[in-house]
Amino acid sequence: MNRRSFLTAAATTAAAVTCTTPLTARAAEAAPASRTDSERRLLREWFLATHRSMEAMTTELGLAADKIDVSGSGTPVPSAQTSPTNIGCGLWSTVAAAGLGVISGTTMHRRLDRALSAVERLERAHGFWFNWYDAHDGSLLTTWPETGDPVRPFLSTVDNAWLVTGLRIAAHADPALRSRVAALLADADWSYYYTPYDPSDPVAGPGQLRGGYWPDKPGKGEPTGHHYGALNTEPRMASYLGIADGSLPSEHYWHLFRTLLPGAGQEQQPQGEYVDIDGVRVWEGHYTYRGRDLVPTWGGSMFEALMVPLFVPESEWSPHAWGTTHRRYVRSQIEHGLQEEGYGYWGFSPASIPDGGYREYGVDAIGMQEDGYHSLGVVTPHANFLALPQAPTEALANLRALDRTFGAYDDRYGFRDSIDVTTGRVSDFVLALDQGMITAALAQQLRPGLLQAPFRTPDFTTRVRPLLHKERFSI
Repeated sequence: MNRRSFLTAAATTAAAVTCTTPLTARAAEAAPASRTDSERRLLREWFLATHRSMEAMTTELGLAADKIDVSGSGTPVPSAQTSPTNIGCGLWSTVAAAGLGVISGTTMHRRLDRALSAVERLERAHGFWFNWYDAHDGSLLTTWPETGDPVRPFLSTVDNAWLVTGLRIAAHADPALRSRVAALLADADWSYYYTPYDPSDPVAGPGQLRGGYWPDKPGKGEPTGHHYGALNTEPRMASYLGIADGSLPSEHYWHLFRTLLPGAGQEQQPQGEYVDIDGVRVWEGHYTYRGRDLVPTWGGSMFEALMVPLFVPESEWSPHAWGTTHRRYVRSQIEHGLQEEGYGYWGFSPASIPDGGYREYGVDAIGMQEDGYHSLGVVTPHANFLALPQAPTEALANLRALDRTFGAYDDRYGFRDSIDVTTGRVSDFVLALDQGMITAALAQQLRPGLLQAPFRTPDFTTRVRPLLHKERFSI
């Protein structure tokens, strides 16, 4: 397609999407519509293709690699590297495929058993997994495969959370694996990352989780210079897991920031109030974007806000707080793409750069970071799948338009990772993380609760759910 044809098609599609996208307050608060048979068939078709991409990314060792290049006609070759997050995505994608009848229970067991055997072989420290391994032999990476640059082995809080999530899902789906998963998780004590709250010095002792540790120093190792302070970001999965298993105190949840405190450098000065909850003085702040009060993420991207509720039913357990901010967050992404920037498309989240590489994309105004993530005209399909519970009609319309206008979908491996809607350039890659979010989101639509079951167990319902029930936000 030449540039003139592309711009004409893009303008036509933009008008169609805009006209079919309700932007009223009533629509923003409406419950998701029931799926028609044709929509369910489409979602299942998309799941099948996305699952094939996860299969193509899985090495003989049984681990999901980081990415594949799907631009050629031949069988794609998995990248050399994998991470705990990638491995977790592979585990829950396998369970989702079995739950939807795409593979048999026997095949699921064989694949999970192989992956678990590989995970058991991986080198660990302090009970946790390192950030990068060779996906083909399981060795710890100390040089980056694509450049030869040195890699300092690191224990990431958030990446370990996604592997533990995948392991919990695997154990719940296949009882024969439960004892092996329990043995793996026995030493994964989240207090390793935790800095207890110190009321005399809340900066040094914030009651939050470190970003991670380089364990090559004596003792615990060298910590990152930052803590994960923002509540509405993907590391809260680690917080939930630690609170649920008792390795973190429940008060940790209240020491996380809804916004940074008034007067701190951040994207906008928040409104809100201080409240006392469970003996903790909490700043229940919010941002306002296009007249809509919400709890911001750190950078303004979709997966920060909406990856966690794929597994932990935040909107159900906290409908007037988490449920409300999730809906408003999605509405803000839609209006940014369609109205504020006029792209004609929406959905912004970290992904492949269409021309190569990787970067964060988002809506700067709904992130706390002063120089946050910017959309830059790059739309990421996984962001639309994350929005299916809050904006099903708009998400489906946007995904169809991305396929129709840019050829962003193929029936071999699903949606490409990103599309620059200002140039028409489509990424050559799919990433395990982003495809893993898509498989989980589609599983939730086609069989609600399938991947949430391991997080409705007594440890979560007695320790995490009461916190979300008490949450009010100031929105």
